[in-house]
Order: sequence, then C-alpha cells, then structure tokens
Amino acid sequence: MGKKGLTFLIIGILLGLCGYFFFFKSSIKTTEDENLIHITCGMVGLEYKTCQEGVALWEKKTGKKAKVIPAPNGSNERLTLFQQHLAAGSDNIDIYQVDVVWPGLLVKHLEDLKNYIPSETLREYFPQLIENNTVSGALVAMPWFVQVGFLYYRKDLLEKYHRPVPQTWEELEETAKIIQEEESKLGHSIWGYVFQGKAYEGLTCNALEWINSHKNGGTIVEASGHVSLNNPAAVGIVNRISSWIGTITPEGVLNYEQEDCRGVFQSGKAIFMRNWPYAWPLLNSSDSPVAGKIGIMPLPKGGKDGQNTGVLGGWNLSLSKYSKHKKDAADLIQFLTSFEELKRRSQAGGYFPPMEKLYKDKDVLSSNPLMKIMNDVLHHASLRPSRQTRSKYSQVSAAFWNAVHSVLSKKMTAEKSFEGAEKKMNFLSKHGTTWS
Repeated sequence: MGKKGLTFLIIGILLGLCGYFFFFKSSIKTTEDENLIHITCGMVGLEYKTCQEGVALWEKKTGKKAKVIPAPNGSNERLTLFQQHLAAGSDNIDIYQVDVVWPGLLVKHLEDLKNYIPSETLREYFPQLIENNTVSGALVAMPWFVQVGFLYYRKDLLEKYHRPVPQTWEELEETAKIIQEEESKLGHSIWGYVFQGKAYEGLTCNALEWINSHKNGGTIVEASGHVSLNNPAAVGIVNRISSWIGTITPEGVLNYEQEDCRGVFQSGKAIFMRNWPYAWPLLNSSDSPVAGKIGIMPLPKGGKDGQNTGVLGGWNLSLSKYSKHKKDAADLIQFLTSFEELKRRSQAGGYFPPMEKLYKDKDVLSSNPLMKIMNDVLHHASLRPSRQTRSKYSQVSAAFWNAVHSVLSKKMTAEKSFEGAEKKMNFLSKHGTTWS
C-alpha cells in the first residue's frame, strides 16, 4: 500500500472511531433522562434538522420528551453500530432509522409495528414499501422517506456548448470530454462525472444502476435467487466506467460518498453527478455557487435499447424490542410517518414521502417541483436484491461493491473480478438459488 492509500486508511479508521464514540456517548441514558424516547437520525444534508423539527412537533403535541441521537453518515458504519447495540440487547435507543435493505438483517431485534399502527393507516403507503418492510409476517419498519438515484447536470454548460442532455452513458462520456476540453482552453479545470465510488453500499447502488440500465444487465441476483452478475452487459459497462477514472472522473472518486460528490459538484468542479434527491434543495440554496445553473433527470440508459433506472433507496423507522417505552416510541413513529408530518417534510426539506397521495397534493407539488419526476421514476426503480438474499444481503452487497471497486481502481478487469464475485455469491447461496 502506498503512502496515499495508507493515509486514506488511517483517516477512515480515525473517522470511524470518532463516529462510534460520538454515537455511543450520545446514546447513553442517564438517570435524568430515563423517560426520554431516544431516536437515531441521519446527518446528511438537512436530514438531522428536519428530524429534530418533527420530534419537536410531537413533543409539543403530546407533552412528552424525546432526544435525537445523530447517526454516522456512512451506511456501513451505521449498520455496524446498530447491530452492536441490538446484539447487546441495549435499551439506550428506542427508535432506529434503518435503510430499506436492513429489515431482513435486523428482524429478530425489532417489534412488529402492526401491533401499534392500524391496518387502515398502513394502506395509505406504497404497498411495495410495506411489503419490503414485512419479514415473516411482521412489519418491522415504517416507511419514512424514499430516494432514487438521479443525474444532476450543469445546464448552463450544456447550453454554452450546444450539447443536448445525454440520454445514454455513451452520450454522457462524449459530452463530458467535449466540455472539459473546451473549458481547459479557457483555463478552467473541471471534471466530467462524479459518483459514489467508495467501497461501500453507495457503490452497490451506483453499479447496479449502470448494470440494470443495459438490456440483459440484470440485478446482481434475480428474484428467482439466481446469481446473474457475471454477464457481458455488466462486464462491459463496469470496464467502460473504469476507463473514465483519471479522465472524466477524478481518481479521488474511489473514496467518495454522497456528500463528497455534492461538495465537488456544488463548488462548480463537475459537469455531471449521480446523487440522491436530497441534494437538490442544497444545490439551489441562496449560498450555492451553482444555484439556478443545474438540471436533474433520470439516470441515462445503457445504450439505445437500455432503460432509465435508479436504485430505490430510502429510510424507515423501527422500534427496538429492547425499548422500555414501546408505547410512546411507537406513537412517535406513527407521528413522524403520518400524512401531515410527511407533507411538512416534503415541503421543508425536499424529502420524498412513501404515500402516493402526497404526489398529487397541490401544496407539495408547488413547493417541490421534483415530485412529478420522482413519482414517474419510482415506478421504474431498480431494487437491490435484499429480499431474495435475505440475511446474506450484506455479504452479497460487499462482494459486489468490492468486485466493482477492484475494477475501478484498475486492480483487475471486470471479467476476472466478476467471476470471483459470482463464486462467492453462489457459495453464500445454499443451492444456487436458495437463500436464508
């Protein structure tokens, strides 16, 4: 490992330790706050602030008290911390904010929310989200907000050089190279495309979008349980994007998470960016250098016969089995996922609700112009193979993102890397298609 790689490793370890101790210290209950409801919330963009506002409204309504615990930004670090807390049977946290792919991993530690939330209320949510969060008949998480990967672009630069919005990955590459070259003649240094390229869950999302956008690219593991990763379309697109590293994409992208990408794009240093919808209001804030200069669209197709797609992401709220305040915690969950609160979040923070009727609400549509495009994209979103791989999903995803990262970092070709990942996944499966 070179000096640069060692430096990144040390920084990553130190940040992880800092995040762990900060979370651990924040979540310890004292004798003074034993009756508080403790809820974890993420800190990406406006997420933490919007969560605090919602909790404050519940406190005002009920006269009860809750404490918001900041959770690490990285999904890998967050899952590890949550698993440690839950495995220890800790009652320090009552409500966990969980990723859409975690219900099957954490099910044995979570309460069945059907015991607290009326069935008529549950029918108001997108049925696929309720289905996703139901494991062995138990509803272990309530949908809170949804996300889908989008392509952000500098519409001012596309207009300046008379380039159309790219419809395919090939067109994106061509446009990026043209604009980079022309801007360099003016003494301006700019990258073509940034994405979440660190070896973590975010890379699984990005790479699945690349692959699934191509005809016959597949979804890593199909609904039948068959491992489909090692196919020509998947190999071709990942090899292609590997060739972008150092040309239209900075080498540093191999360590980028979502906020790293936003920082580069928002400072005017990139033409295209893949990111979640949370970035839109931040990019258009009054202090943003690119406010009014950007556009957003579904991710490009994989060739003319491909499809626009984006990985379905999002976060849910779960009730710990070890909570000593289950009734009040469940009431807070129901409040935070209610129609009124979801509407407020949609308008205040740009968070996309898990209720379809809010996509037709005039107030929400007027305050959040992305609602219509989001509703269309949601119906074509790619699903990560968490349901079919069940408790093995974390291992499958890690095998996938490590395989892709090896290709992007030029350690091996996609042909060789995917062959090894396919063997690992088939080993994790009992009989090639059976998972548990």
